[in-house]
Amino acid sequence: MANQRTGLVLPTVALRGLTVFPDMVLHFDVGREKSVAALDEAMLDNQLICVITQRDAEVMDPKREDLYDVGTVGKIKQVIKLPGMNIRLLVEGLYRVHVKDFIKETPYLETYVEKENTEYPVTMELEAYAKQATNMLREYARTNGKISGETLNVISGVKDPGRLADLIATNVLGSYSEKQEILELFNPEERLIRIIEKLEHLTEVAKIEQQINSRVKQNIDKVQREYYLNEQLRAIQSELGDKDITGEVEELEQKLAVTPVSDEAREKAEKELGRMKKMTAGSPETAVIRSYVEWILDLPWGKETVDNHDLNRAESILEEDHFGLEKVKERVLEYLAVCKQTGAIRGPILCFVGPPGVGKTSVAKSIARALDRKFVRMSLGGIRDEAEIRGHRRTYIGAIPGNIISLMKQAGTMNPVFLLDEIDKMASDFRGDPASAMLEVLDPEQNFDFRDHYMEMSFDLSKVMFIATANTTDTIPRALLDRMEVIQIAGYTPDEKHAIAEKYLYPKQLKAHGLKKGNFSITSAGYDTLIESYTREAGVRTLERTIATCCRKVTREIVQHNKKRVVLTPKTAEKILGPALFHRNPPDMAGQSGIATGLAWTALGGETLVVEVASIPGTGRLELTGQLGDVMKESAHAAVTLVRAHATEWGIDPDFYKTTDLHIHVPEGAIPKDGPSAGITITTAIVSALTGIPVRNTVAMTGEITLRGRVLPIGGLKEKSLAAFREGIKTVIIPKDNDRDLADVPEKVKEAIDFIPVTDIEFVLQKALTRRLGKEK
Repeated sequence: MANQRTGLVLPTVALRGLTVFPDMVLHFDVGREKSVAALDEAMLDNQLICVITQRDAEVMDPKREDLYDVGTVGKIKQVIKLPGMNIRLLVEGLYRVHVKDFIKETPYLETYVEKENTEYPVTMELEAYAKQATNMLREYARTNGKISGETLNVISGVKDPGRLADLIATNVLGSYSEKQEILELFNPEERLIRIIEKLEHLTEVAKIEQQINSRVKQNIDKVQREYYLNEQLRAIQSELGDKDITGEVEELEQKLAVTPVSDEAREKAEKELGRMKKMTAGSPETAVIRSYVEWILDLPWGKETVDNHDLNRAESILEEDHFGLEKVKERVLEYLAVCKQTGAIRGPILCFVGPPGVGKTSVAKSIARALDRKFVRMSLGGIRDEAEIRGHRRTYIGAIPGNIISLMKQAGTMNPVFLLDEIDKMASDFRGDPASAMLEVLDPEQNFDFRDHYMEMSFDLSKVMFIATANTTDTIPRALLDRMEVIQIAGYTPDEKHAIAEKYLYPKQLKAHGLKKGNFSITSAGYDTLIESYTREAGVRTLERTIATCCRKVTREIVQHNKKRVVLTPKTAEKILGPALFHRNPPDMAGQSGIATGLAWTALGGETLVVEVASIPGTGRLELTGQLGDVMKESAHAAVTLVRAHATEWGIDPDFYKTTDLHIHVPEGAIPKDGPSAGITITTAIVSALTGIPVRNTVAMTGEITLRGRVLPIGGLKEKSLAAFREGIKTVIIPKDNDRDLADVPEKVKEAIDFIPVTDIEFVLQKALTRRLGKEK
């Protein structure tokens, strides 16, 4: 092929957003002054004009740099003048030209252009490209659907490869810049290769658009179908007389939209409401779904009360509501101080352990009042079913959430004070283990994601202040106990009971019975009589009931017999309440051998424990009665072995275990007893029975015994000390290692009782027996 070029000087029109190809006939309008002048010049000569596309269609007065370097020479076929300055041209493209120079720019554009007279032979490779381009065009037309069959046939009938490429570009390519790219390629083979690439890209895009349109159409069809079916369903329901639940569903949807529920809860609620829309009002499932969605909406999502961090106010409230309980008050004030210092803290999990009636439950209410938090209480006593904690799954008829979620709804906030009352009295059976269910609730690392079986969604309990109460930790599973901060609350001393009765219980019962202080009063000695002779407990619950009994009797006297005033004194107490129920120093304990007084610690507080030993001729049999537990029985066997080992030095017949039966009994027989702390008491009673030496009736003791005679430490010393104080005991023998626990014993008790720490059974016997062993009886 030969490269030859022919130069021409032609008037030029700049086109905006339009590209003219050779062999292409098209209309376009001109209106700019330079374009009209160029048209006039061309009509005066040979009607040839050069059309060049602008790089930027927004430029109104284009310069050399604003135009592309390749344009098309066209012949003007028709000129139509339009209203105004506009003229419509019909131009036929003749051939491509290179723009070499701008001759002038006023009054019209005139350029020097060169036509490339290169001849490109039609090779087999070029024909193959043309055939591939035609096939690609047909595939694009099938996918796109916007090219008419007539246009497709015209293009497919073109034999010239170069012209084929130009026609495809004209009818397929969208932007003028893409068309300009094809126009600038003079070689037909290069043009066809670029056209094939463009067609492949456009075909893939068209296929993706087709898929998207198909999905959109399916979605629209689905929505229209659901709307149509719902309308049909409403019409059928109307004919059957069923109530339309659409309004109810819309009301729930509106509530859901304004309630700040979690994303998980919103998703579940929307799903259930979608199901509800398709049901009739009379369907049983409708009520189930409605109840479930209402539970979701009623939970206190994001609602919190603001803690009152005023330590002085909190301390004042705690002191006002409760007498004593210093450790509890101190812990609450510490919590408030940390909250105030840091601004935020996870709710602590406290466990108050102590005997009944010492104020464990009421102090939790005071804590809520001091913090300005809501208070809810869950009684765990006797709960056997795990569903009480976690709820029932919704597959069951009548399923409801567990008590945790129910009480959070009742509280109405995310951070209430939540009382778990009597946590030590949960049980387990075939329905599950509620104590295990509580592990998640009381674990600060897990309870932010608590999942109720009914709700089936995460609910945050990490801001709740959990307070548990228990009478003993023995029945609480170790894993559950490990999650709580245990605070021991001991029983009250008589002086503390006196103060509580006078300050709290007496005014409360006067108000409850409609009495005034002028109608009924209690002297200081009268309070002491009520405490010592009519109650025997670690707490003050029975004392309150006793005062209530007095108030009822006084009220009757006032109403029935017009009595104006009653005063309770030690002398009038028996007249009002009857004979005393309790007496100090039972007379049958004095001067008898084989009887020793021990101290026990139970769920009800401290108690005195009498151990009786009878030695009778026999064959060395050991009898144990009084409902003793396994640990206590082992202590009795250890005591007998210890006595046998020291029989000679203690003045006891070494063969007593062959000739003497021992019967150990611990009254009261109907009450189960267990634990190792009665070891030294049993040993002392056995030695007293075998030697005939009485045990001092003013001495009580507690401590575990070993086969070597060592006295090991025990628990609950404060409670045991209070029990000894109530009984008028003057001396208490304790293990040496329990010396440190005396710091918790009230000062008045330490003033009234002589505590003797011991390390060995020899010292116990010296202090407890009325005379030394091995001496003449």
